[in-house]
Amino acid sequence: MANKEKQKGVARARRRFRIRKKVLGTQDRPRLVVHRSLRNIEAQIVDDQAGHSVVGLSTRSKEFERSGPPVEQGRALGKLLAAKAQEKGVDRVVFDRAGLLYHGIVRAVAEGAREGGLKF
Repeated sequence: MANKEKQKGVARARRRFRIRKKVLGTQDRPRLVVHRSLRNIEAQIVDDQAGHSVVGLSTRSKEFERSGPPVEQGRALGKLLAAKAQEKGVDRVVFDRAGLLYHGIVRAVAEGAREGGLKF
């Protein structure tokens, strides 16, 4: 059982590195990266050329109110992140799913960010 879990982790790491070779965040179009754990969702907008995070948000953040199932939380997180990004002057991003499937919570964050006004 442990070997199968290890193989899943290795496969995700391979997907993540394969995606990161192609996806690069610039000052004009930073990278929106999503991380999903069993309990929380984190999303941040990163400028890879400058090497810093422009905006970051998590379900553990004080400004985020948890309510509803995780997919709805992901959509709300995407909307709030888009609003904070637009305050910083970011309206276009590149989406980085970090080796996760574009399904469920990851998809909800992306759709919420689009509804909030981000273009990608």
